[in-house]
Amino acid sequence: MSAVPTQFLARPHTQPTIEVPSLADLIRLVRATAADTHRWQSVLRLPDGKDRWWTLLSTNHDVDVWLLSWRPGQATDLHDHGSSAAAFTVIRGELNEVRIDPHGQATSHSRPAGTATSLAPGVIHDVSGAGIDAAVSIHAYSPPLREMNYYLPDAQGQLEITRTVSTYEPEQELTE
Repeated sequence: MSAVPTQFLARPHTQPTIEVPSLADLIRLVRATAADTHRWQSVLRLPDGKDRWWTLLSTNHDVDVWLLSWRPGQATDLHDHGSSAAAFTVIRGELNEVRIDPHGQATSHSRPAGTATSLAPGVIHDVSGAGIDAAVSIHAYSPPLREMNYYLPDAQGQLEITRTVSTYEPEQELTE
């Protein structure tokens, strides 16, 4: 495994240029963060109740890195990450991811501990806790997450954006 380029590690917020890492860089970053257990183990919490739990591990002008935990059955709504690319790795338990291809077809992917995946900007997906134990994952967004679009099928079964949310947190919860 190659090292994460140093320009994508947390640094002071004073640097004005934005260097968007590649999807491969984002995967290397989430894997390197997962391997550095001292960086996240002491802040990890399991969710109580029906909501997932998350905390920001690092941020700079180029990328945010988040730690999330999920109980079985906890899920996101169908969404994309706006103009941000993303990657995540599962470090404990199992997640299920459903992706919607450009033709509207859904494909389900099991994401057990040790797996990592990436998403280009605009990819529509949802993620849920799977298995019998809590899952823990590390997510990176580049540029840092600022907007999410949520989707539902219309009367003809075509996905349409039902809400766009400005956010600084992953997988923003919808409130009605």
